[in-house]
Amino acid sequence: MKHPLAAMMIASASFCGFTSASAQKAEPAATVTAAQSFKYTDEQFADIQMLRYKVEGFEQLTLKQKTFIYYLSEAALWGRDILFDQNGRYNLRIRQTLEALYTDYDGDRGSDFFRALSTYLKRVWFSSGIHHHYGCEKFEPGFSAADFRAALHRVPAAKLPLAAGQSVDQLADELEPVIFDPKVMAMRVNQKDGEDLILTSACNYYAPGITQAEAEQFYAERKPAADPRPVMMGMNSRVERDEFGQLTERVWRVGGLYGEALEHIVENLLKARPFADSPEQQKVIDLLVEVYRTGDLRTFDEYAIHWLRDTESLVDFVCYFTESYGDPLGMKASWEAIVNFKDLVATERTRKLAADAQWFEDHSPVAPQFKKEKVKGVSAKVITAAILGGDLYPSTAIGINLPNSDWVRREHGSKSVTIGNLTDAYNKAAHGNGMDREFVIDDATRKLIETYGDACDDLHTDLHECLGHGSGKLLPGTDPDTLKAYGSTIEEARADLFGLYYVADAKLVELGLTPNLEAYKSQYYTYMLNGLMTQLVRIKPGSTIEEAHMRNRAIIARWAYEHGKDRKVVELVKKKGKTYVKINDYEALRNLFGQLLAEVQRIKSEGDYEAARRLVEDYGVKIDPELHREVLARYERLHLSPYKGFINPVYRAERAADGTITGVTLDYTEPYDQQMLRYSRDYSALTR
Repeated sequence: MKHPLAAMMIASASFCGFTSASAQKAEPAATVTAAQSFKYTDEQFADIQMLRYKVEGFEQLTLKQKTFIYYLSEAALWGRDILFDQNGRYNLRIRQTLEALYTDYDGDRGSDFFRALSTYLKRVWFSSGIHHHYGCEKFEPGFSAADFRAALHRVPAAKLPLAAGQSVDQLADELEPVIFDPKVMAMRVNQKDGEDLILTSACNYYAPGITQAEAEQFYAERKPAADPRPVMMGMNSRVERDEFGQLTERVWRVGGLYGEALEHIVENLLKARPFADSPEQQKVIDLLVEVYRTGDLRTFDEYAIHWLRDTESLVDFVCYFTESYGDPLGMKASWEAIVNFKDLVATERTRKLAADAQWFEDHSPVAPQFKKEKVKGVSAKVITAAILGGDLYPSTAIGINLPNSDWVRREHGSKSVTIGNLTDAYNKAAHGNGMDREFVIDDATRKLIETYGDACDDLHTDLHECLGHGSGKLLPGTDPDTLKAYGSTIEEARADLFGLYYVADAKLVELGLTPNLEAYKSQYYTYMLNGLMTQLVRIKPGSTIEEAHMRNRAIIARWAYEHGKDRKVVELVKKKGKTYVKINDYEALRNLFGQLLAEVQRIKSEGDYEAARRLVEDYGVKIDPELHREVLARYERLHLSPYKGFINPVYRAERAADGTITGVTLDYTEPYDQQMLRYSRDYSALTR
């Protein structure tokens, strides 16, 4: 499970953006010198701002550790094409076509057409496809199909991804409906209640024509009747039809689907292996390589267990099919990667939480039968991200808790991380952006957020990842997939509520994690403000909430608002014609969070699909159109971008004559478009 940036940056950060650069070559730029200051914000386009993150402490690592990171980073970059294809079966061809136009179009590069095409391509790069990375709706190009077709004829045909015998006009015929027709592949992931979620989703986890009922029956028939340690069935495969029309799986493995890219990933994992911190970490790599080669999910569970046991290594990584948010049924996993190393000072914060995991479980407001009698193997740390890849790039999480297997977590625990240098970058980019002046009710609340906001945001993330996802248990016989399309939203709500409930607890003051019993109020205010109002800036007028994390935050905020209405625990008040959130009773709000946590845990533990459906549909989907219009208008005046993402640093290996790495340096200056073009040139095994 991953934790995206939750609050719409008030004193903390939650937006992103870029501006277009038209470089022709995709070569890395010059290395930053010590005299140059680090700039966190970069270009801005559409609804996005690009940021840079600093890999603090890299220079102090040993050559062995730097070399380990270098090869793991290479592995992380080779999975990029996989995510594009998972997000939609036309995405790779569209990306190649747009990139050819961007680099080789011989028309007017200062025209409205070329500017619109550049923006569209940058959005496709950012979202790994033609659908919005968060809202899942298809982008609307700012240029016409006729202009697109004409432009294709102004590019050398050899630069275009033409199939054998295909003409330029036939390529246009193939791609135009996908790009321009709003009814074709309209949503990457459709979550609308009552619709066939597979037929109406554009993601490429199921072959065209396969229905939701067929897919659910396919997996229901294959699940063992009673398996105390079930594999996460279907997580690393695509469902297709065989020559007899029967459903079958194509597994993502070396020699199978995505095999060309996976071979490069395996190659670099094996190059990294000699530089691992310990024999245990080498065993982790060996098992992961075996999973890539065989696709065996029992081996994947064995890999996950060994990865959990490796808590001492300074450098760590994730590099596999991991999160299921992109599948409407919540089964298929998108490919993602992050390479990181431990922030030893900041990890002291999470170590205190992990050490008291049993206390938090025992004192949770959840019913006793849904609690773990013995919390096992909780490890937590704050990390410095060194490279981001796949479904963690360019838009990324600020916290991660893995593995996702319920039985592995129950018997072996979990590993939780807060990504410190990313939250730091968000925070530095957000301060002074005007959100607090526009949306926070008064100076006293602004001062509260300014004083405690950043620290409590980090602490809520720690609680969410370290303890929230690892808390509670399924009752015997409960299928982990029983909540279906609502499973991801319920799980994120459960972890968020755990964090909200405990960020206000005196235990945190006792542990030295909060300075007093006032600090938590900053988190309560920004969370309610975001869930009720400010996250709406990410949604177009007339639309509903689709993304799992946004639904989760809306559920919590709206449920607490409605259930505390008779006591005016939280109000929406008007001041000079503007709506503001006003919290009158913070203690009562905490009690409401506790009540909802107890119910959400019950739903999860019992697999109560109907209760999950009602909770999500009643509180997490619909939007008040009048309030939405107001929030959008107020936000527009701030000239901000509602989404942010990151440009990766460039790692350069210095080598001796025999090829041995003698040093690794970092470059923070590569422009966004040059990075994306370089990745397409150097790490595209699936498009050659």
